[in-house]
Amino acid sequence: MKPDARPAVPRRRTWLVAFALVFVAVAIGSFALGDYPISLSQLFHAFASKVTGASADNTVQLVVFSIRLPRILAGALVGAGLSVAGAAFQGLFRNPMASPDILGASAGAGFGAALMIFLGMGFAMVSVSAFIGGVIAVGAAYLVSVRARRSPILGMVLAGIMIGSLFNAATSYIKLVADPNNVLPSITFWLMGNLSNVKPTQLAWAAVPVLAGMVVLFASRWKLNLLTMGDEEAQTMGVNIKVIRVLVVAAATLITSACVSISGLIGWVGLVIPHFARMIVGDDNRYMMPVSMLMGASFMVLVDDLARCLTTAEIPIGILTAFVGAPFFLYLILRRGGRL
Repeated sequence: MKPDARPAVPRRRTWLVAFALVFVAVAIGSFALGDYPISLSQLFHAFASKVTGASADNTVQLVVFSIRLPRILAGALVGAGLSVAGAAFQGLFRNPMASPDILGASAGAGFGAALMIFLGMGFAMVSVSAFIGGVIAVGAAYLVSVRARRSPILGMVLAGIMIGSLFNAATSYIKLVADPNNVLPSITFWLMGNLSNVKPTQLAWAAVPVLAGMVVLFASRWKLNLLTMGDEEAQTMGVNIKVIRVLVVAAATLITSACVSISGLIGWVGLVIPHFARMIVGDDNRYMMPVSMLMGASFMVLVDDLARCLTTAEIPIGILTAFVGAPFFLYLILRRGGRL
């Protein structure tokens, strides 16, 4: 299939069903992986006992519901959220290199988390501070871009790069003055991304802005399709350009900041997964976004499985996603002559 081909609607729906089934299979398989292996029958019995109240193996219950289920749900939430946010930004900016951190959300979240770790706060405060930092960074970038009347899109991107650079510099300073024996390793490990510390309460807290942002983006899918034709064409079709930009940026920022607040900085997912989805179902956001969501969820759960199973010491997820994302983009450049 050519990259710009447009599969028929029935075929796109078939892909949606296929990726939904893939995600279910990946999630079920993830329960079995780990230092304590769990069979499919044990997994089924554990969930059945929760519903019926029947007796079950306490160890299996602990592993399934207290350790692996939160990580699987967190991986699915983060993967789906970052992928949908990346797809939205690529459509909004009409730029295949756009990603969820293009407006500085990840840099702001990283600074907020590093500051709380430096001050000795717990994981809950780290998550809240990371979320607030991401929102502040994008808000500052948007306020700066408002002054760029001639080219608001370019102004927003440049402002995001500038604000992100400032927050990265502030984070570097915190790492410079942090205790190298205790605090600095914690900051560094958090910035590389991991899901080992996610608790059900933090997961539930992050799910609210992520799901709210997804609702907004899904409701705006057809308007994003019109934006790809250019601002003038979209306006003639009745799209309020300013309103849709604010809505998409706000929704994608909520998603990105909430995801980063519980997972740390995880790169490449929001950049690479939408490209995979676009190659399979085309540019139509009505199908590309949900496929990106399902692919991102499956991918992140798989990467987390590798992170906790490849070695005795858990590997930060950001390292593994970079190992996958960078070669894929190199492949795209070589295959398409530099045209993404």
